[in-house]
Amino acid sequence: MDHIPYADLPDPGVLNLDRALQLLRQTGQELPQGLPGSGAWLQSLVDKLCDLSSRDALTGLANRRTFESALNREIDRVARSGEPALLLYLDIDHFKRVNDSHGHSCGDAVIKAVAQAIGESVRPMDLAARIGGEEFAIILPNCPPAFGQTVAERVRLRIESRAIDVGPSQRLGVTVSIGGAFAPQWVRSSASLWAERADLQLYRAKSEGRNRTCLEPTPVSLVSAEEKGLLFGSSPSGDIA
Repeated sequence: MDHIPYADLPDPGVLNLDRALQLLRQTGQELPQGLPGSGAWLQSLVDKLCDLSSRDALTGLANRRTFESALNREIDRVARSGEPALLLYLDIDHFKRVNDSHGHSCGDAVIKAVAQAIGESVRPMDLAARIGGEEFAIILPNCPPAFGQTVAERVRLRIESRAIDVGPSQRLGVTVSIGGAFAPQWVRSSASLWAERADLQLYRAKSEGRNRTCLEPTPVSLVSAEEKGLLFGSSPSGDIA
């Protein structure tokens, strides 16, 4: 990481920080502590803005950009370490009906409730993200195949059992479909191939009736043609990849 000496920074007095501070206030973030304009204060402001830019505004989960970056890091880690990792894709069942019947504010309440249930179901080391309207994803490092189904079912059941307040004396329940795939161990793969495998299982869960979990029966042991290309292809410099 590059570090810029404070001496090389513009004079804090000429920086227009009002918009940055206003953004923190609007999103309910705590303002930087310390002497305004000092090096420590500016660093705290930058850290808070970076954290804010990495999260989904509605749910507080990681956003799609953060998820994709983490997915790339995790697929690379699995290839080098051989440790298992599970990717789960989740989709709220019949979410369009919620919006059509109760309105978008109710839909937002459902999304936030599902996000909260997901956050309560995973470990601190896992990364939960909202990657689309009613779509979520969870990256679970060091999750052995023997525990994959149990972990996914724990998430599904927690969401199914939650009563969501959507109005005066009105509660709503929703379910999710979950698809999952393990990253191929000791194989140089790609995040997109891993995501495709998880997405395929999500499609299977929805086509089989929804409100269920579908994982690959066993971790992928076959290497696809694209993965062979990644493994044996030449790098731009001519070295073996």
